[in-house]
Amino acid sequence: MRWWRAIPILAAACQPARAEEQAAAATASATASASPAVSVAVAPPAPSASAPPAPAGPCPYEMARVGKACVDRWEAHLVRVDSPERAHPHNQRPEPGVSYAARSASGVFPQAYVSRIEARAACEAAGKRLCTLGEWYRACRGDKGAPWPYGWHEQRGACNVRRPHLLGKLFGDDPRRWDYVRHFNAPELNTTPGGLAKTGEHGRCTGPAGTFDMVGNVHEWVSDVVDRTLETKLPLRDDIQKKLDVNTGHGIFMGGFYSTGDEHGEGCGFVTIGHEPKYHDYSTGFRCCKDPT
Repeated sequence: MRWWRAIPILAAACQPARAEEQAAAATASATASASPAVSVAVAPPAPSASAPPAPAGPCPYEMARVGKACVDRWEAHLVRVDSPERAHPHNQRPEPGVSYAARSASGVFPQAYVSRIEARAACEAAGKRLCTLGEWYRACRGDKGAPWPYGWHEQRGACNVRRPHLLGKLFGDDPRRWDYVRHFNAPELNTTPGGLAKTGEHGRCTGPAGTFDMVGNVHEWVSDVVDRTLETKLPLRDDIQKKLDVNTGHGIFMGGFYSTGDEHGEGCGFVTIGHEPKYHDYSTGFRCCKDPT
């Protein structure tokens, strides 16, 4: 039994989380208006050698212009909205009752263990929003529509993908023994060498607009929900298409993570539809978008 087939079994017991998501969004909105720490610009760290020059125009330094949207160039990490602002450990679940804002920078480990609800709230606390699937997909593929950020054919090693599955390495090869809290959300999974990489570390995994790691490293939540319109937004494999009805209302994350290959689609078309918005594990991350100024 493959481990990625075991995840939907764990998620099947999840119930719709619309009220919870609305509450989280309201908290983020209140935090953004009440806390000056959220609105204060934080100087970004020096970009890695693989980072392109800062874009000029209506998008902030850490974002790239893609069509009518600004898209984070790097996968998000979290900071606590305290005074002073403090980084949240990337291998830890967000703490209940604590307000977080998303940040995008080169050379840091991105946040995983995050639900779509928490990702959306963190983007909004940063004055941004969760990307739509269309925005994410265009940023990954570019205007030419290549299936990989760097072109038309997979280049092994360019992106952080196809790594050994750490769940089996750390906790045994029987998925029936894996526990959602103790194993799928274990902090040590994302500190084990050979797994999660820092943002921008895979310099060849760069989209035409200058976005990094859109394939692999961590899955990335988008704002869309699963319904029949999904098949009009990107090409779907037959086995994914057949599961649209049973997964209607679920959240969507894109791009795969460091231990996936082409199980749910190739490159930018890797899509996961089997989980409620409140789902999280060691593979789930995000990046933010916003409208240009």
